[in-house]
Order: sequence, then structure tokens, then C-alpha cells
Amino acid sequence: MSIDQFIENFTELFDETDPDTINATTQFKDLEEWSSLLALSVIAMIDEEYDVEFRGEDIRSSNTVEDLFKIVQSRAE
Repeated sequence: MSIDQFIENFTELFDETDPDTINATTQFKDLEEWSSLLALSVIAMIDEEYDVEFRGEDIRSSNTVEDLFKIVQSRAE
């Protein structure tokens, strides 16, 4: 699992945000397009792509895309 692939999967969830503006240090909650629906999409993507249980609390406790990645990485098989 690489952070680059994770970022690519993450950016695919956004329709209006330029993918080039999202990187490991992006404060994803500050993105104009960020919403509770996107949070659910992130949880679903992580479950589907990485087979990792991810909860809303994980998103609330994270600030950057890298924070999300580190949680997924720590729980991956």
C-alpha cells in the first residue's frame, strides 16, 4: 500500500476539486467540496479498497490525507 495510491483513490471521490491540489499534507476538511457525504464516501472507499474498518471518529481525529492513510496502514493486514 502506497500513499500515492491512497491519495489517488481519495481524490477520485471529489467531483469539483482539482486533483492536483490534493496531496499528503492537504487539510481535507478545509476543501470547499468536503461534506458529510464525502466522509461516508471515504469510509466506503477505505472498506472496499483496503478491507479496513474505518469510522467517523477516525475522520474526526484526522486533519490531513496522510493522517487518514496512517490509520488505514496501521489496520491493514
